[in-house]
Amino acid sequence: MSEQSEIYSGAGFGHRVPKGLRPAVLVVDFSYGFTDPRYPTATDMADEIAATNLVLRAARAAVRPVIFTTIAYDPWETQTLAWLRKSKGMAALLRGTRLVEIDGRLMRRPDEPVVVKQGASAFHGTNLASTLTAAAVDTVIVVGATTSGCVRASVVDAVQCGFNVLVPRECVADRAEAPHAASLYDIDQKYGDVILLADTVDYLAATAPTLRSQQA
Repeated sequence: MSEQSEIYSGAGFGHRVPKGLRPAVLVVDFSYGFTDPRYPTATDMADEIAATNLVLRAARAAVRPVIFTTIAYDPWETQTLAWLRKSKGMAALLRGTRLVEIDGRLMRRPDEPVVVKQGASAFHGTNLASTLTAAAVDTVIVVGATTSGCVRASVVDAVQCGFNVLVPRECVADRAEAPHAASLYDIDQKYGDVILLADTVDYLAATAPTLRSQQA
């Protein structure tokens, strides 16, 4: 164990969270404004998109909820929101443009909702928490972009809303490695479990409803 890990362990951090029986997958901001490198706000996330597709396939096969988010602004909002004074490049994410569309490689289904947000967290100012609660979700699997920004903010708020949180390591992306790695470490110590893609797929498969429960 490293000195850093010993410090966190000694303070009581880093315990594993329970994996519930009713998970949902939250796909954070895998829109073209983040995934298509032709845009200044984006970077190449092809590997993370491919890994996420494996999670989505498992969730759909297990009949588990899949919810997407995107950031989208009306022009007037770009002049008034405090966040955009710091992150001015995000003002390009305007409603009705390709930048705010979910990346087509994820093959979103018509019954999979898209939560539109104006902040970092998928929960801030949205109905996401009530949507998950209404579906009796107990565990949220968070994938998407960016690890140090909207993913981390969504993870923190998910815990504060009472959900267990899992983050498949291969399914989150960032523009730079240092903040990506630091955020994964921070999440794993304080807010949720950072797990492997294969373990995520196995977990989702194990939650698939049985024929008996479907007929009940």
